[in-house]
Order: sequence, then C-alpha cells, then structure tokens
Amino acid sequence: MEERTLYRVGELAKLTGVSQRTIDYYTHLGLIHPIKRADNNYRYYNNETIHRLRRIESMKQEKFTLEEIKESLDRVDRITGEDSVADKLTDLQLHMQQLLKEVKEIEPILEQLKPNQAKNLFKLITPAGLACLEALLVLFGKDPF
Repeated sequence: MEERTLYRVGELAKLTGVSQRTIDYYTHLGLIHPIKRADNNYRYYNNETIHRLRRIESMKQEKFTLEEIKESLDRVDRITGEDSVADKLTDLQLHMQQLLKEVKEIEPILEQLKPNQAKNLFKLITPAGLACLEALLVLFGKDPF
C-alpha cells in the first residue's frame, strides 16, 4: 500500500521547482487542491499534486493557456477518480491536442506542395505513421479516402 505523504506549500515548491506563489495561484484557480487544511490554516498536498503540477508545467511548455489546462484537467477529473487512468487520459489528451496544433501549423504548407513533392513526401511515411494520419483525419472530420 502506498504511503500518503503530505506536503506544505514550501515543501511542494522545493520538490517540484514551482514557486510558492505559483502554487498559491494554481490553488486559487482550482488547478490543484489541498488535501486538507490544518488548524493553523496550513494547506497540505499529496503526491498526486506533484504529478498534477508536473502535468501543468508540461502543458504550459506546450503553450496551453491556464484556462485550457484547467478545462483539460477538469474533464479528466470528471471521468474517473482512478489516478492511473486519469494520468493516462490526461497524457493522451495532451498528445492529441499537440498533434492537432501541429497539423494546423503544417496544413497550409502541405496544401502548397506540388503533386510530385507531395508524392515524394508521403513515400517517407511508414505504414504505422500513415495509419495514424488516417485516424487523425477521421478524428478531425476529414475523409482520408
């Protein structure tokens, strides 16, 4: 059974490299939640908060806004309380959102390619990559056929 260690804001800041002020702000926004409050009004966070802070920082690196991050985390929280499933779903959602951003960035470039250039480019794509591209096209409402 996993030990439930609790951390005050300062300890959490040292463990994650996120400033105390940022942790306070994330708490205020509802991105993270203290597990309990002591009589002296200290907030205590658990190991899940460490993982959640790392996800938040990772999503920020991918240029997601705090509002987008909150929406994403809230959706996952509503789906399940199971931490491992929630982590996997959040990771998958992050990857899908990043792929969508990248597809939107390269779409204008691909549309300008000459037919011969496009043919040569698509020769470089592996069968697994092609299957992934087709799945993405279907997901984003574009018929690959």
